[in-house]
Amino acid sequence: MVAESEKILIVDEQHTRATALKTVLEFIGQKCVIVAADALQQTLSDNAAKRFSILVIGALPEGNYSDVIKSVPFLPVLVVGDTLKHLLEVPNVIALMSYPFHYGELTIQLSDCQEYKRLIPTNRGKGMQSHFQGFVGNSDAMRQVRFLIEQVACSAANVLILGESGTGKEVVANNIHLLSERKDAPFVPVNCGAIPADLLESELFGHEKGAFTGAISARKGRFELAQGGTLFLDEIGDMPLLMQVKLLRVLQERSFERVGGTKPIKCDVRVIAATHRNLETMIEAGTFREDLFYRLNVFPIETPALRERPEDLPLLIGELIKRVEAECGQDVKFSERALESLKASPWSGNVRELSNLVERMIIMYPGQVVDITELPKKYQAFEVEAYVPEYPEELQERDAIYEMFSEGDSQEDFQDAYEEDVASGGGMWGMLPPEGINLKEYMAEIEISLITQALEYSDYVVARAAEILAVRRTTLVEKMKKYGLGKED
Repeated sequence: MVAESEKILIVDEQHTRATALKTVLEFIGQKCVIVAADALQQTLSDNAAKRFSILVIGALPEGNYSDVIKSVPFLPVLVVGDTLKHLLEVPNVIALMSYPFHYGELTIQLSDCQEYKRLIPTNRGKGMQSHFQGFVGNSDAMRQVRFLIEQVACSAANVLILGESGTGKEVVANNIHLLSERKDAPFVPVNCGAIPADLLESELFGHEKGAFTGAISARKGRFELAQGGTLFLDEIGDMPLLMQVKLLRVLQERSFERVGGTKPIKCDVRVIAATHRNLETMIEAGTFREDLFYRLNVFPIETPALRERPEDLPLLIGELIKRVEAECGQDVKFSERALESLKASPWSGNVRELSNLVERMIIMYPGQVVDITELPKKYQAFEVEAYVPEYPEELQERDAIYEMFSEGDSQEDFQDAYEEDVASGGGMWGMLPPEGINLKEYMAEIEISLITQALEYSDYVVARAAEILAVRRTTLVEKMKKYGLGKED
């Protein structure tokens, strides 16, 4: 029985025309229902978008077309007859149907109506965000990947996921599994490139006791462990040719034998494969079997590189920060300038590279804001002038006193030395006269003397003198103005 939501609702006072349309639609496999004009409001009063797929409007007794159409914004509408041409201004009116009906034109209009339903914003929000795990991004490329996952998940078709390393191919495979009827059975990943060729057969199909040296007991392979579920074969392009032949046989016959065994084992497993390699080029080179490629490539999905969707980068960074914060309790923030710089980076390692960068920034700047100047050089897409703080003069003088007398010791060591020297009644602190001194004037005299010596030593080249005194050039210029120092004419 066809669900009501798959039916096309027809309302037209011209009964002959409505019947003709119903006949044509049913001929091409569409289910239809005709309702009388006086029953239309009642028919559409309760959640119309879910009850029918398309609304076709012809002649109505009072001509109140616009109000009826606007009352069902989630329902694509087709109108019949040139007299209703003005209704094309209403957003959910898809097309004007001519009478007599033309098969080719009608199929195009039905396709446009399906696209309207698929791309309704609320549908996209529910279908593409709520039940996906590990998927972050609202770019067109990511929306397309989500759509493809939804389309293939409930089928039994083999899937081939293509894309560069680090683009999340296993995340795609896992989401296909989670949205499929096999979601309650195991999802078993295998990296074909990480297992030595001589061990891969045993890893996939298992082995019997004594099958080879070291096989001290029987062992299930990944195909058996994934029984009823999904087997994800990552980096399928790295699989040796001999194993490609054996995999092809399993896909064709839906059974296999353990290494060293003779008993066939039925295989109820959905296979999803992935690779960053160009398999068609490998076929030409003779390193990948063409027949296996077509067995796997029933439904291809290509994962976009990060550089192709820079608009997703802020969302990705936010998600990665949350994950690291959940593990170690530390976070970090990125300035707008830093985010713009990161968007311009090539990201050859894709999301995996971004994840490493976020973790590194959290380690280096926990709880802080990272600007462009804090990013590693390779991620600084444009130059900005680094902020150099200016401090009040009294803070600079205090620092100068500390540097002068501490000679590299810590502040605690300096305080201990002072107390010990005062207690002994000698040392450099014995130079202080009983009546005391004006420390500010005394330090100014020392500062003038040192600046003058530096200027004379550098032949009054201010930049060089600033280097000798280990101060900024602008700071030295200000002090020269303050004390009236300069080269005499």
